[in-house]
Amino acid sequence: QVQLVESGGGLVQAGGSLRLSCAASGSIFSMNAMGWYRRAPGKQRELVATITSGGSTNYADSVKGRFTISRDNAKNTVYLEMNSLKPEDTAVYYCNAVGYYSGGRFNYWGQGTQVTVSS
Repeated sequence: QVQLVESGGGLVQAGGSLRLSCAASGSIFSMNAMGWYRRAPGKQRELVATITSGGSTNYADSVKGRFTISRDNAKNTVYLEMNSLKPEDTAVYYCNAVGYYSGGRFNYWGQGTQVTVSS
């Protein structure tokens, strides 16, 4: 079994910053891609950023230049540094992780953390 625990969401004013963390635990053999997605009220879940085990990153156009994804492979943890936040960044942010554990391949989601940006 693999668990993802997210932290770091909250309320911030426009222009502010937040840092999200997502730590994976369990009998993990290898962690492949990790990423962040978000779901705004009334909208579908969308990709925010992903990062491979080798450190290659991919960002949604809407967050390029403002958000930075990083990971600590030794801790099986992925981070999302969010700067210059805008009200339209308000959403529930979900961590995703893909890899292999004692039971085989996994593709798990975190429970979500709320990010609210006030204008």
